[in-house]
Amino acid sequence: MRKLVWSVLVVSLSSGAAFAQTPARDSGLALPPVTLAAASALAADPAPAAQDPAAKQDSATLDFFRKIEISGFADTYYTYNFNRPSQPCATVGGVSVSNCLYNFNVAHNSFSLNLAEVALEKKATADSRAGFRLDLDYGPTATMLHAAEPGGTTTYENIEQAYVSVLAGKALQLDFGKFVTWSGQEVIESKDNWNYSRGLLFSWAIPYYHTGLRATYAVNDKVSLAGFLVNGWNNAEDNNAGKTVGGQIILNPTAKLAVIENYTGGPEQADDNDDWRHLSDTIATYTVNDKVSLAANYDYGSDKLLGEKVQWQGFAGFARFQANPWFALSPRFEYFNDEDGFSTGTAQNVKEATITAEFKHKDGLLMRLEYRGDFSDTEFFSKRLDEMVKSQNTFTIGVIYSFSTKAQ
Repeated sequence: MRKLVWSVLVVSLSSGAAFAQTPARDSGLALPPVTLAAASALAADPAPAAQDPAAKQDSATLDFFRKIEISGFADTYYTYNFNRPSQPCATVGGVSVSNCLYNFNVAHNSFSLNLAEVALEKKATADSRAGFRLDLDYGPTATMLHAAEPGGTTTYENIEQAYVSVLAGKALQLDFGKFVTWSGQEVIESKDNWNYSRGLLFSWAIPYYHTGLRATYAVNDKVSLAGFLVNGWNNAEDNNAGKTVGGQIILNPTAKLAVIENYTGGPEQADDNDDWRHLSDTIATYTVNDKVSLAANYDYGSDKLLGEKVQWQGFAGFARFQANPWFALSPRFEYFNDEDGFSTGTAQNVKEATITAEFKHKDGLLMRLEYRGDFSDTEFFSKRLDEMVKSQNTFTIGVIYSFSTKAQ
């Protein structure tokens, strides 16, 4: 009897083990209710997987940097001035200017650094409404840009731009901080212009940068508006108690034509809140086809100096002929009237003509060969043996490497 009971027990345990290892669909038998409930509970609420804190941090870091565009460039040049000046015509922020009326490529017969820049930007979007931009600059150009800065070059010369952005609603963006000017066809970065050297209007008619508040609003795909409240011209720190205001309207009546009207007005003289400087800046660009583009820029400015009105005005015409993806030719002509000598330091009418050949490599390398002539109605340009003449001719080789993490 005892042997029989033991045999039944062994058979029962063996059958249970076999049943547990055999899927229900194969056995033809139903699982007990308790086993079904337990299986359902496990399927509905599995045990949470352990999370590695380091992996979680890496994921958050990568997600942040995916939203950041990192860009930059190194800009170098060689300029030969056929006047072979024996002494500089000016010193700006400690930088000697041998090529009179020039900005940035100011050295004669010397291989020179123009500017090195690294920029970080997170755009404000509907998915992430806060953003920023930071442009860090190094080189003689950074020093020249801040030569008139009331706060001093030591503090601000390496920060071209630093501002915080907020997207309010669908089309209104607010930027607060230091940013480049809204005026002019040309910009500080050589690679973003059609010519290597900056023209007369960029150098003598408009400011470089501002610090304050910028509001931009896209009305539709044909009209954009902007308003500005800033310290003044080239002021990270203000030189008086007044503020400068600005306005901009951008019109795109067709896909080929863009017209921009800019206004800037406010007190700019040190410790003078009453006398206003005014600037009207008009730009038109027209894309003839995929190979030919045209642009024009007109500036008129006025101010008061020691109670007397001073004014300046000028016109610039640009063209760009893109023969193929790696070669372009860009002529430029300008006329600048500084009748009171407020901008250039000498009462004069100046003209300049430039022709620039551009060679571009797909890997970010850009080379420009440029010939430029400047002509004044007075003896303004320095020549060898301390002679002063009415004209100046230069030849420049500019070599730039630029990069960006933005997907093309």
